[in-house]
Amino acid sequence: MHPCFFGYGSLVNRDTHIYENAARARLVGWRRTWVFTAERGQAFLSVIPDPDTVIDGLIAEVPHGDWDALDAREHGYSRIASGSAVQHPRASAQDISHYAVPRDTWTQSRENHILLSYLDVVVQGYLREFGAGGVADFFATTDRWDTHILDDRAMPRYPRAQRLSMQETALVDQHLALRNAVIVAG
Repeated sequence: MHPCFFGYGSLVNRDTHIYENAARARLVGWRRTWVFTAERGQAFLSVIPDPDTVIDGLIAEVPHGDWDALDAREHGYSRIASGSAVQHPRASAQDISHYAVPRDTWTQSRENHILLSYLDVVVQGYLREFGAGGVADFFATTDRWDTHILDDRAMPRYPRAQRLSMQETALVDQHLALRNAVIVAG
């Protein structure tokens, strides 16, 4: 059996990767948050320990245990052994890891924004995997919605941007409005 990763952001959208045998899973004791580091030019998702939270996501195999490509995609993150924190449907125990941005690399910045094209990809993945309730849960188990959002939909800056349907776009916009998110022109 190959080792697996647990994805909780863009990796939930199967159109953004080629990892096979993906399956729905849950990470117990963690929640998502938007973070900034000097290494990236925008906010991105990470996870922080929270004993009262469970987040949905996907696990998928890392072919031949070769983490290099995934580690490169997830630059700025540290790979963490998930241990028994991941609940999944696989019959046997797996070697599962998830990624988190090390706290000592976080910076405070109002100049960095959440790319709307990135958020769109994440929400599209959650909608496909977990339905509208999964999208609502994604927003509820993610912190720092006070971070400004850069509307780059017309010219996406996120390298794995996807085309959303009108309904998917409306769903993202609805959840942002519920959180009084500030959206700035791209």
